[in-house]
Amino acid sequence: METIEFQQLDETLYYKQLNNGLDVYILPKKGFSKTFVTFTTKYGSIDRTFVPIGETEPITVPDGIAHFLEHKMFEKEDGDVFQKFSEVGAQANAFTSFTRTAYLFSATDHIYKSTETLLNFVQEPYFTEETVNKEKGIIGQEITMYDDQPDWRLYFGAIENMYHNHPVKIDIAGTIDSIDGITAEHLYTCYNTFYHPSNMLLFVIGAVDPVEMMAFIEDNQNKKTFQEPTDLKRLFDEEPTNVAEKERVLHMDVQKPKVYVGLKAKQVGLSGEEMLKHELAVQIGVECLFGRASSFYTDVYENGLIDESYGYDFSLENGYGFALIGSDSEQPEQLAKLIKEKLAESEQGNLFTSEDVERIKRKKIGFFLRALNSIEFIANQFTRYKFNDMNLFDVVPVLETITVEDIEKAFKTIQGEEQQTVFTIMPVSGRDQK
Repeated sequence: METIEFQQLDETLYYKQLNNGLDVYILPKKGFSKTFVTFTTKYGSIDRTFVPIGETEPITVPDGIAHFLEHKMFEKEDGDVFQKFSEVGAQANAFTSFTRTAYLFSATDHIYKSTETLLNFVQEPYFTEETVNKEKGIIGQEITMYDDQPDWRLYFGAIENMYHNHPVKIDIAGTIDSIDGITAEHLYTCYNTFYHPSNMLLFVIGAVDPVEMMAFIEDNQNKKTFQEPTDLKRLFDEEPTNVAEKERVLHMDVQKPKVYVGLKAKQVGLSGEEMLKHELAVQIGVECLFGRASSFYTDVYENGLIDESYGYDFSLENGYGFALIGSDSEQPEQLAKLIKEKLAESEQGNLFTSEDVERIKRKKIGFFLRALNSIEFIANQFTRYKFNDMNLFDVVPVLETITVEDIEKAFKTIQGEEQQTVFTIMPVSGRDQK
């Protein structure tokens, strides 16, 4: 077993890749009574076209199938898995994102029993046509519920505007029509391809003995047989760098209009420390221009163009990335206009000062160090970083190296009129009056 020391943070991470290819990381935390365990596959909603394991030709599966599969994993022939966790006082959950599906539990006792339950239920699929068809109604209600949420529609509307072909523009849960085409055979094909241990990561954090826990996990895995690991082949259509639609409006039952200005990233092929530094640099740049200490924020706030819903962010994954800036606003057109003017001003240079950059770096380092006191935060973030060949515990040292020049260089990758889109949600009454 390998030990990885992070002296600056006084953390020791234990790692071993098991014979079946499963990566296991254990982070003991002194003084904590709770333990979190996450079991995650590098398989999310964007993985819709791929070559199934053991085959040579690619297939495209119905949209929303990764999320559908996550739902079905909890249902077994002998009942619901949640009941087994509840019996020993553990809380279980799961989620599907664009790039991964995670199963997890937290508990203060019976950690080995719950770890065994987690490993076994994720590695013992049970799907029938009858139970799959039953689940369609449940997930259909979930899709309908999200369709009625204006903030969710705003978020996805902006992403839809940015992307021509990339499946990130498709809702993680799919549509009622797309999930209607899902069969038990589809689920087994996706499971066998993406749930192989060599495509998964187990992360344990909390009150555990790393040697004993690693031996327990390895013993569980050695009792099971798996196919030989193969290289996964995911296929994506070529994506232009410009946005698909410059502007779009959706009418919904809202009291106040909502608007996002989206900025489509041009540099999306990074990984490792290079990706970590680039993502952090763009985030600092966005905060310099649009953060709550910026002159822009003061202007739009004092002029009543934004409210407490105002927000900004930049996220990056392998193959896609985007920034979103926006708010609920009685004057969405004026707010979008000012955001775009600020972006145009940034292209002239000299907007990122060393004073602002150092202030924001200190703020982000402070936030991160506080967050490391939360095992929930670490458990939720660790795997996302690992799947991009980054390390969560490198955030502070990398932040310390970022310069004004790094930010200017990174920010250019989201600049340009062709990278910008505006998505607005207007009240239904606004349409009726036109």
